[in-house]
Amino acid sequence: MSSWLINGGNRLNGTVHIHGAKNSALPILAATLLVPDYCEIDNCPALSDVDAAMDILRHLGCRVGRKEHTVSVDATVLSGADIPDTLMREMRSSIVFLGAMVARLGEAELSFPGGCELGPRPIDLHLSALRRMGLQIKEEGGRLRCRVERQMTGCPISLAFPSVGATENIILAAVTAKGTTTIFNAAKEPEIQDLCRFLNACGARIAGAGESTVVIEGVKQLTGCRHTVIPDRIETVTYAAAAAITGGSLLLKNIQVEPLQACVPILEEMGCQTTAWKKEWLVTAPPRLRRVRSVRTLPFPGFPTDAQALIMATACVAKGTSVFIETIFESRYKHVGELMRMGANIKAEGRVAVVEGVPQLSGAPVECTDLRGGAALVLAALAAQGTTEISQLQHIERGYEAFAEELQQVGADIKTVAR
Repeated sequence: MSSWLINGGNRLNGTVHIHGAKNSALPILAATLLVPDYCEIDNCPALSDVDAAMDILRHLGCRVGRKEHTVSVDATVLSGADIPDTLMREMRSSIVFLGAMVARLGEAELSFPGGCELGPRPIDLHLSALRRMGLQIKEEGGRLRCRVERQMTGCPISLAFPSVGATENIILAAVTAKGTTTIFNAAKEPEIQDLCRFLNACGARIAGAGESTVVIEGVKQLTGCRHTVIPDRIETVTYAAAAAITGGSLLLKNIQVEPLQACVPILEEMGCQTTAWKKEWLVTAPPRLRRVRSVRTLPFPGFPTDAQALIMATACVAKGTSVFIETIFESRYKHVGELMRMGANIKAEGRVAVVEGVPQLSGAPVECTDLRGGAALVLAALAAQGTTEISQLQHIERGYEAFAEELQQVGADIKTVAR
């Protein structure tokens, strides 16, 4: 395993091109299972999570290839209906394969998913919804054995919480189901909208993507298409926060402005100047950030839980006290202890964290606790005095393509060392 040595104190200035969205690419790759044809997915980021999704597709019999940022999938012939534990454990979103597998194959056997440990993220919503559509599920020894007698059947489904994963799984199961499926209290995330655009391009009939009610009219068969993944909004916020915490200025290209609307006011409250064009966003920071009064994570279009740790890192060096309220995941403050090793003043209890900004963080050896928490440590290291060693980089590699290299190009001092 390797680690990064980051010498802090450099202002970041320049241009960063944003990659495709991880949380869009993964369900779209799962959706290719529904298409007994050839698909090409452009702007697909080179991430370990994407590699794991491609390995799952290959295990199921698909012919999968990659050329730069284009992934090709030929799912004409499938040869299996199971996913081994080793592949399921590599990423949390592997559960999204369930809806596509049972819709195409009529059966599936897989274990509970892995990925970042962010506290309980039960898949009960997924399973109860699929059961309503006719899926028989047995849970034995940590594995799910699923079978549908004839065909998935559409029905009304009301979600107790607008779960992204459950919404995706229902959509994938419903696209070729018999009849019409209506999802009430559906998740509205841009990544779900992108999944529906891909499926509709393949011949699906989905209406209401991005709204609280989504209607899917089942079709007999899908055909292949070429689709371009949307830009990654969380990667965009990460580099915006990097500009903010270092007192720098970054022009972020290949972005979508609209999905960032919950994050822009936060950065502006902290004193950043932001200017957005159609596909570009310029973020310029003041010499010292101001506190942000309150950050509350919410389902889209609210402030994203994936950006909470990133803004918390910037608040660590802001003037004043910032309050964070995490409403999505119970254990999303694991990065707090590592930030405190660098001199941050944070008090966290339950779902609330209070950050008292300090004039300067100090370099220290720290470990990534999860994907976004790891990115937050990188941001803190960029602003810290001295050298920070960051280990457990596999978490960051799940969601950021060439992170160190991109930061180096805009002025960061980062070296990779073997451990």
